[in-house]
Amino acid sequence: MWTRVVRAAVGYLDGSTGEVHIVIMGCGRVGSTLAHTLVDLGHTVAVIDQDPEAFRRLRGSVAKHAVRGMGHDRAVLLSAGIDRAGAFAAVSNGDNSNIIAARVAREAFGVEHVVARIYDPRRAEVYQRLGIPTVATVRWTADAILRRMVPGDGRLTTGPEWQDASGTLAMNELTLPSWWAGRRVADVEDRAPMRVVYLTRQGRIVLARSDELLEEGDVLHVVSHGRDLAGLPGRLHDDETGRG
Repeated sequence: MWTRVVRAAVGYLDGSTGEVHIVIMGCGRVGSTLAHTLVDLGHTVAVIDQDPEAFRRLRGSVAKHAVRGMGHDRAVLLSAGIDRAGAFAAVSNGDNSNIIAARVAREAFGVEHVVARIYDPRRAEVYQRLGIPTVATVRWTADAILRRMVPGDGRLTTGPEWQDASGTLAMNELTLPSWWAGRRVADVEDRAPMRVVYLTRQGRIVLARSDELLEEGDVLHVVSHGRDLAGLPGRLHDDETGRG
């Protein structure tokens, strides 16, 4: 799960931007892993937590930049270097604390890349629509397990694998009906408003080239407009459409 938080917070870093300062609120397992990962990538990190014992999870070099206090307190944030931060991640155990801190970082200090971990999926959807990227850990974990327990079950109402902050684009996985075997990825994309990013085939990941021939049992990982996502399974599973 923590890798999703890394991508959401600093996905824009491609190695060409140089060193970036990142502030993390919450020094649990997720926060400490984020801190170590980002430092290993060559960035500077400050970690905020109310409990000084939490900083025991940090390596010595990272612990030097630990700040004790409330993550939404402006003085604490300034001590952590929020005024020069390129990204902020709120990953404490409290939904309210995370979203308040994320809004302060975004609205008061103008941090462009902000992400908050939210346990309540209903809240996560609200804040996502307000433009604050969220990782709803409970919903995401349940969805991921359901997809693997009963793949292709159209009765499931699992959320997308990924969605941008505005809700414009979303990625989801679709089980390929057997009659599509032998046809190309381009044929599927011509039938439905989506783009195939990659395939899962017999436990392997296959990058989706337009001329890639599909096989029975393939799972498609596709990107589409959020408004089109719900209708995609029907477009693929329509017998006449698939054979046409």
